[in-house]
Amino acid sequence: MSATIKFSLADSASRRDGTCATKTIRNEPFARQGEIGLSKCVAGGLFLILLLIGVTAQAAGHADWTESELTILRSLALSSLPPLPAAPSNRFADNPAAVELGRRLFFDRRLSSNGEVACASCHDPERDFQDGRSLAKGVGQANRRAMPLVGMAYSPWLFWDGRKDSQWAQALGPLENANEHNLSRGRCAKLILEHYKPEYSTVFGAPPDLSGVPENAGPLGDKRARRAWSGLDDTARDAVNRVFANAGKAIAAYERRIVWDESRFDAYVRSLGEQASARPENSLSTEEIAGLKLFIGKGHCVECHRGPMFTDLDFHNTGVPVRAGLPKDLGRLAGAERVVADEFNCLGRYSDARLEQCRELNFINKDNRRLLRAYKPPSLRNVAERPPYMHAGQFASLQAVIGHYNRAPAAPAGHSEIKPLHLKAAEIRQLKAFLKTLSGTIRSPAAAPSAFQSYPNVFDSHHKEPVGQ
Repeated sequence: MSATIKFSLADSASRRDGTCATKTIRNEPFARQGEIGLSKCVAGGLFLILLLIGVTAQAAGHADWTESELTILRSLALSSLPPLPAAPSNRFADNPAAVELGRRLFFDRRLSSNGEVACASCHDPERDFQDGRSLAKGVGQANRRAMPLVGMAYSPWLFWDGRKDSQWAQALGPLENANEHNLSRGRCAKLILEHYKPEYSTVFGAPPDLSGVPENAGPLGDKRARRAWSGLDDTARDAVNRVFANAGKAIAAYERRIVWDESRFDAYVRSLGEQASARPENSLSTEEIAGLKLFIGKGHCVECHRGPMFTDLDFHNTGVPVRAGLPKDLGRLAGAERVVADEFNCLGRYSDARLEQCRELNFINKDNRRLLRAYKPPSLRNVAERPPYMHAGQFASLQAVIGHYNRAPAAPAGHSEIKPLHLKAAEIRQLKAFLKTLSGTIRSPAAAPSAFQSYPNVFDSHHKEPVGQ
């Protein structure tokens, strides 16, 4: 904004040279020429003063917000985000050695059936920890879009349908999924100890002996995998599960430190509180401010996208259309049932939490039909950088997303919560302009290690078929 103001000053000064200087003006007496020159100079000066006042006020926004609006803006700013929450089900969450082990596991493609898929394949740091695909692609193609990982330490539920209740439990799901990493649980545990035994021991203590565990043993997957798993005694199964769960806890220790830096919107809100002068990095344009007003007002966006994360972390049916060719998707209605049944949930054997620390799971709402095709709204921070949108990439652009909410079509199943917004074309442009101000850099512990590369297939030929679900 300051650069724009300087340009306007220079441009106005150049024009004053032509209008205020004592030059001959055709068809006017000499005295009249002076009056005209003086009046133009005064008018030009007043216009410039008013322009600067208007630009400064509009840029800093000091005069444009009511106290109640300012309260909402402050609640959306990153500065109102509380400190990183505790992770009661993961006592290793803040262990530096676990963070480093988790970082290496996150980028290691050896943890897949074809040696080509890592967590970072779908959650690429270069793409805001997502992959830019409408449907995630690992060993095969998933049925949903990869969700962004940033800030998920604050979320009580993970995945679009909330079928996991911690970051460490979430990290385990893709490892066994046939379309993602496609590993059996037994093979995953053995790979971790094969490549990371010293690091594992440093964090979790001496590992168990898994030499008697079949490579393909796991509770999911094909009949051979399930038969091999059933053939293990309780002690062997528990040993595999413990290594498997600990791997998730290490990955979660890394992921919970993936956080946002301040966006231009945050700098703008901060400048309002500090009464700071307008600068490009803390200013919003007239169009962006109009979009922000729509966001907290007529657009009803803050009903789901509230707080410093720009999400309420709850589940909503907003009438998103079904994507052809995918299995029937019940959303949170199915996700709630799955998280309750999950052996790695907060109340499970491998959780480090006490019963009273699992409040979310203890009071879960899982029988309400409102949950049919309800999905968790992702954060809108950096939203302009990560199309396509919705749980199966149904919309290719922000324009299409806003258009959907503006029309508010009926839900394909269940009941949609949204109603038509009746936004004009100019208002849609303004709202889109504001959403772009939410982009900022993302911080994570260190850079990708050299392990993020292709490896030879870690399975023998007879183990190459999918073993996940």
